[in-house]
Amino acid sequence: MELEYPTETIDKIAGHIEEIVRLLGEDPSREGLLKTPQRAAKALYYATQGYRYSEEETVGDALFTAPSSDPVIVKDIEFYSFCEHHILPFFGKVSVGYIPDKKIIGLSKVARIVNLFARRLQTQERFTRQVCDAVATAVGAKGVIVVCNGQHMCMKMRGVEKQESSTTTIATSGDLDTGMRREFMEALKYQ
Repeated sequence: MELEYPTETIDKIAGHIEEIVRLLGEDPSREGLLKTPQRAAKALYYATQGYRYSEEETVGDALFTAPSSDPVIVKDIEFYSFCEHHILPFFGKVSVGYIPDKKIIGLSKVARIVNLFARRLQTQERFTRQVCDAVATAVGAKGVIVVCNGQHMCMKMRGVEKQESSTTTIATSGDLDTGMRREFMEALKYQ
């Protein structure tokens, strides 16, 4: 999906960014900042493109008959998002596992679902849950588990300034017995 930049929206965002630059004590007419509001507006619009797509558009017709009900795991899908509390980036990796019930989803669609929800103002907890629910809905899976490990710039560059901190969130749905959860975590090497 190629993103189009609507001129009116970009111009409005750029106008606000120019004012923010001014309020921070900089001169937006300085040579190095002349095009910054437009570039930043496009960057923000791109980074929040998850608002402009639906789950249905993202998955499309990439559902196929499942050859078995053996677990499917797509791991270490990188993501980039913005903390909704500070509008600072957080990023990391997501791993998604599910037990098919007659249908499987194209592997790249799992990554696209991750992007759909990452490219919004988010909390990591809600993001993890949304990915889990979207995969469960799309596939009609017997069970889904999602593990997200993220690093938050709001923890690293402001506030407590803890450089080595990371956050892990887990969301599950459906029928995942203890053995399946353990198998999934062992496959990810999270213990």
